[in-house]
Amino acid sequence: MHFDEYEGKTVFITGAASGIGQAQAIAFATQGANVLGMDLDSEGLAKTTDKTKDLTGQFLAHIGDVTEKSEIILAVTKANKAFGTIHILLNTAGILDNYTPTLDTTEDMWDRVLSVNLKGTFLVTNQVLPQMLKQSHGVIINMASIAGMVAGGGGAAYTASKHAIIGYTKQLDHDYIKQGIRANAIAPGAIQTPMNAADFAGDGKIAEWVAAETPAGRWAKPEEVASLTLFLASEHADYIHGTVMTIDGGWLEK
Repeated sequence: MHFDEYEGKTVFITGAASGIGQAQAIAFATQGANVLGMDLDSEGLAKTTDKTKDLTGQFLAHIGDVTEKSEIILAVTKANKAFGTIHILLNTAGILDNYTPTLDTTEDMWDRVLSVNLKGTFLVTNQVLPQMLKQSHGVIINMASIAGMVAGGGGAAYTASKHAIIGYTKQLDHDYIKQGIRANAIAPGAIQTPMNAADFAGDGKIAEWVAAETPAGRWAKPEEVASLTLFLASEHADYIHGTVMTIDGGWLEK
């Protein structure tokens, strides 16, 4: 899959140290894009840097917290100085809540999950969106989940955060569509990433159960989500607005 349009474009990705975010960074750098990857995991970012060093595009790592506005400003400024205006924003950073029901969810857990998953998306978007509006064009893809559409994909905090991301994405597109902005969300199902490592721990029975419950009969690789992202951010998807693209092996068809 090759997209000539990404040559020289600037892509800002959160959560780029591992999993889906790392796969997205590699995918866009492979297409010739210049990528700024933001994450708190310095070791993971170093691995992403190593995996992208021989690709057509460039990858620039930035260690930072998406819940801290000052750190986001530094990352956006770094991207602008190195590559110019940001054309594509991928809000991929997120954390789980270990499927914790509401009565077992502490205020600290609730605040942390909502802060990273939802507030982080809001803060990063508000730092990048103004420059997109100046150029009358920009693509924003937020990372939702099947937990944003049905129960069971997470606990109380995670499920609430992903439902909220879907609502935020739809409103974001609605508010700025006439100014050249296109916002959509991706809703993955079972994706084999470090974030889901606990499901594969021990005898891997949880991972086996998830695969068996998925109509496709397997977990997906993060590269499959990255491939969907390449299409959704491209001109081929220019008429797709404010929607949620599921990539779940048929989970929601059950």
